Amino acid sequence: MSSANWLFSPRFDLLVFGGPAIIALILVALGPWLAPSGDLPLPMWIFAILIVDVAHVWSTIYRTYLDKAEFNRRASLYIVVPLCCYVLGFITYSISSTLFWTLLAYVAVFHFIRQQYGWVALYNRRAGDVATFDQYLDRLSIYMSTCFPVLWWHAHLPRKFSWFMPGDFLSGLSPVLVQIMWPIYLGTLSTYIFRQVQRWRRERIIRWGKNLVVCTTAACWFVGIVATNTDWAFSVTNVLIHGIPYFAIIWVYGRKAEYPQGSLLEGIFTKRRVFAFFALVIVLAFIEEWAWDRLIWHENSGLFPFKEVMLSNATHALVVPLLALPQATHYVLDAWIWRTHRTQNPQLASTMELSSTIES
Repeated sequence: MSSANWLFSPRFDLLVFGGPAIIALILVALGPWLAPSGDLPLPMWIFAILIVDVAHVWSTIYRTYLDKAEFNRRASLYIVVPLCCYVLGFITYSISSTLFWTLLAYVAVFHFIRQQYGWVALYNRRAGDVATFDQYLDRLSIYMSTCFPVLWWHAHLPRKFSWFMPGDFLSGLSPVLVQIMWPIYLGTLSTYIFRQVQRWRRERIIRWGKNLVVCTTAACWFVGIVATNTDWAFSVTNVLIHGIPYFAIIWVYGRKAEYPQGSLLEGIFTKRRVFAFFALVIVLAFIEEWAWDRLIWHENSGLFPFKEVMLSNATHALVVPLLALPQATHYVLDAWIWRTHRTQNPQLASTMELSSTIES
């Protein structure tokens, strides 16, 4: 199989894109036995939320704040973004905590959707695929695979799961809109499949890796949101296919990039210290979740040490946006750090060995 069909390699792509999706779908099937209540048991919460979801957010620091050359290249971006996120978070939370969580939830949804399309865009860059129709169809297929389940979710509130907390999505969407979108959703995915068959018959081209991303995205978002109604199913299908591939691209980029001798990143990536790579961000994730639990949620005293701290509502407006800052910063910075446009990330395409014939 041509290397242009894969972002990293056949084995690696199947592992990081196919593996999490298969595991997630198996876990959904085993849900009645592993999570009879439909809630996320503590061991799975530790793995899926703390180790995968929260830790992958922190892994952004390898691409930004810990990379001295990258930070110096656009220090204003890396300083202004978290400051603006915190100020906006403080203002919205001061107005209404519901407004804060609603705003953060929709930014998160947009980020999750854009990441799935981002993988497809990188695949097209890798292959040098400039077919305009296919690029539009790829984009439409990813957006329909993700946006339709989210619209269906909105039209069937309340559900037994939520993005961050109950009530963070706006209610009132008419089910009629979903009924209208249903044939468009099916038609888009059917057109995508037909187009792949057509390209094979005419050009003997099958973009295996890109097709894997589109198919697993459609399957996991539909199963986790539409076909099931448990926090267990939503969490495993939502988190695993999002966080694990992100770890992979951070690791691959770090292995290919050049860092000053003796630096932390040189020690981790050049010497392939995978344990250190994960250990650092998992420790940071644990500290973050410890602060959330001891200061705000007060739910897992057996997991997080020290006494709970009860904060006033006014103090919440200061603390909650601060605790959410890693997430918010991650959501925003991802709009910049993986764009392969020459003027924004001049070294990214060459470092990741992507084609220079098209921009994403």
